[in-house]
Amino acid sequence: MPSLVTIRSHLFQLSFAILMAHELDAVRRREWEVLPLTRYLPDPFDFGVFVLAHIPLVWLITALAWGTDARARKLTRSIFCAFCVVHVGLHWLYRADPAYDFNNPFSMAVIGAAGSAGLAYLVAAVFERAKPS
Repeated sequence: MPSLVTIRSHLFQLSFAILMAHELDAVRRREWEVLPLTRYLPDPFDFGVFVLAHIPLVWLITALAWGTDARARKLTRSIFCAFCVVHVGLHWLYRADPAYDFNNPFSMAVIGAAGSAGLAYLVAAVFERAKPS
């Protein structure tokens, strides 16, 4: 049976992959029209800001989450997975916005799957810490 460390690593990778798939869906669904920081930007500037903002975010997450510093790697993965859980709640909060276009089975499944994988990672981390040495 794989160790909890291995399971956590796979759950992080899964949550990361699913959230990246969600970001592809977010472009299709014009998520920048819902987000407070980009919703008032003029078209097509809003799209560019939304897409270009992902470059430093994804670079930072990947650099830290797969980096050589074990403490930074674990912290980054935990924060990212916690965000995946919170992200589900954010979509729930914005569901009534007229520009919100994620209320379809595909989008909801992807958002929920990222949150579920993130939650599973966090639960595995709790079990790993509680495991007797």
